[in-house]
Amino acid sequence: MKIAIITETFLPSTDGVVTRLKESIKYLQSQEHQVVVIAPDLGVKEYEGAIVEGVKATKLPFYRSKEFSLPQRKVKDLLQKHNPDLVHVVNPAIVGVSGVYYANKLNYPLIASYHTHVPKYLDFYRLYPFKPLVWWYFRKLHNYAHVNLCTSQAIKTELDDKNFHNVNVWDRGVAVDHYHPKHKTKEMRERLSGGKPENKLLVFVGRLAPEKEIQKIRPLLDQRDDLSLAIVGDGPVKDELEYTFEGTNTVFTGLLHGEELREAFSSSDALIFPSVTETLGLVILESMASGLPVIAAKSGPTMEQVEDGKTGILFENENTDSMIDAINRLEDEVLYKYLCKNARAEAEKHSWQKPSEQILDYYHETLRVFGENEEYSTKKSKVKVTE
Repeated sequence: MKIAIITETFLPSTDGVVTRLKESIKYLQSQEHQVVVIAPDLGVKEYEGAIVEGVKATKLPFYRSKEFSLPQRKVKDLLQKHNPDLVHVVNPAIVGVSGVYYANKLNYPLIASYHTHVPKYLDFYRLYPFKPLVWWYFRKLHNYAHVNLCTSQAIKTELDDKNFHNVNVWDRGVAVDHYHPKHKTKEMRERLSGGKPENKLLVFVGRLAPEKEIQKIRPLLDQRDDLSLAIVGDGPVKDELEYTFEGTNTVFTGLLHGEELREAFSSSDALIFPSVTETLGLVILESMASGLPVIAAKSGPTMEQVEDGKTGILFENENTDSMIDAINRLEDEVLYKYLCKNARAEAEKHSWQKPSEQILDYYHETLRVFGENEEYSTKKSKVKVTE
C-alpha cells in the first residue's frame, strides 16, 4: 500500500518521534510498501527510499530553537499528487491539522498518533487556564481519525477518560544493537564528567525545555561534591539552565548523535529522568540498552518502563529527599551491578521489530474501520433515498 505520513517533526531533528518514524519507515519500505513523508522543509528529500515532501517551515515566537510548519493548502496538493491508500498524521497540532482536515475532505482512511502531552506542558508555561480548551482541540482532531495510537498504557487510560475514540497502544522499542555497554570510553567519561572521571556520573538526555524539569537535579549537586552531571541536548531554556547549574559539576554537551551519543550513554553511571510529562520517554530504553540504570521521577509512563530496585530506582516527584535517597542507593555496588545487568536484559526484550510490525497491523485495522464506516454510510444513504 501507499502510506502518507504527515508529521510535525522529522529529520534532521532528533527526538523520540523521529526515532520511531525512522524505524517504522525502514520496516514498511522493506515490506515493499511505499511511504511518503510530509514534514517541515528542513532540506531532507528522501529517507530509506521514502520520499520526503517538505512544506514551508518557520520559527514560532514561543519556541525559537526549532522550526515548525503551519497549516497550509500544500498538504492537500501533496495528498492529491501521491493519492495514498492511507494517511497517518503523527502528533496533529499545527501542520497536522491540515493532514486531518484534508484526509477527511478527500475521504482517505486516517490514523493519528499522540506522542506529546501538550495539555500537561501548559502547567510549565503559565498557560494552565487553557488546558480544557487544549484538551478539546486535541480530542476534536484525534476523533476525526478512524484509529488512534499512543505510546503507553498510562496515556491510553488518560485519553480514554478524555473521550478520545478507538485508542490503542503502539509499543515502545529501542535499537538494541546500536545502544550497548561496549561503547564506553575513557575519553567520553572524561569529557562528560568535566575532568572528574572518578565522580559518580549522571547523564540527562533530551530537549532542554521547561516541561523536562531539569532544574530539579540541582540539589543533588549541592548535596554531593562527588557527583557530576552531563546534560546532553539543546532547547529553549539552555541559557537559563546554564545559569541554574553555574558553579556545579555540570557539563552541557549540546546535541550529540550517532557514536558520540552511544558513548555518552555507555560512559555514564546512570540516567537521571526528572520529567513527569512524557508520553513514554524513549531515552529510558536507550539508556537501559546501554547498561545504565534509570533514576526517574514516578509517573505512569516511567513506572511502565522502570521496575524500582530491578532496572532502576524511582523517586517521588517534587521530593528532593526522595531523589537524593535514590542516588545514594547507587553506592551499593551489588545493587548497582544488578540494576545494570537487568536494565540491559529488559531492553533486549524491546527491539524495534515488534512496534514496526504492529504499525502495519494498525494500518490494516484503519482500512477495515474505514471500510465499515463507508459501508454504514452507504446503507444510511440508501435508507434516506427509500424514505
